[in-house]
Amino acid sequence: MPSGSTHDRITLWLLPGVVALSYLVTRDGELTLLLGGGFFFAGLMFGPDLDIYSIQFKRWGILRVIWLPYQKLLRHRSFLSHGLIIGTVIRILYLLLWLFLVGVWGVAIAQSFWGFEWNWQSFILAVIKSVTQVYLPEAIALFMGLDLGAMSHSISDWIDSSSKKKRKSKLSKSKARK
Repeated sequence: MPSGSTHDRITLWLLPGVVALSYLVTRDGELTLLLGGGFFFAGLMFGPDLDIYSIQFKRWGILRVIWLPYQKLLRHRSFLSHGLIIGTVIRILYLLLWLFLVGVWGVAIAQSFWGFEWNWQSFILAVIKSVTQVYLPEAIALFMGLDLGAMSHSISDWIDSSSKKKRKSKLSKSKARK
C-alpha cells in the first residue's frame, strides 16, 4: 500500500489534470472549483484511509475523534471504505450524521437562550429541496470531485497490491525452479 505522502503526491499531480478536464467538460468555473476542491479535499482529508490511523485521519486534528466509530465499524480496505462510489457515499452520510447531531445540540442550546421556534422537518425538507432542485449541478460536481479523489487513492492501493503480488509470485516461482 502506498504511503500517505505518496497518496498526497498522487493527489497533487492529478489535480491540474482533473481541473483542466472538468473545465473542458463544463465550461463553468464554479463547477470546476467545486469538483477540483472536492478532489483535493478527498485526496488529503476525506479519503478511504479514514478507516485507520492514517495521515488523513491525523489531519482532522481535534475533530478526528468523530472518525473513531467509523474506524471501529469498517474493516480497512473493505468495499464499504475503499469501494468506488459506495465508500464516498458512506463517508458523506457519516459526516452528515455528525453535522446533524452537532446541529441538534446547537439548536437546542440556542433555543434555551433565545427561545425561538425551530422545525427540523421543515429545515430538512428545505435543504433537500435546495440540493435537488436549486443546487443539483453543484452537488453533483462536488460529489464527483470527492469520489474522484477517493478513486485515485483506492486505485493506487489496488495497483500497488497487484504489483506486490506479481513480484511475490515471480519470486516464489524462481525459488521453486532452483
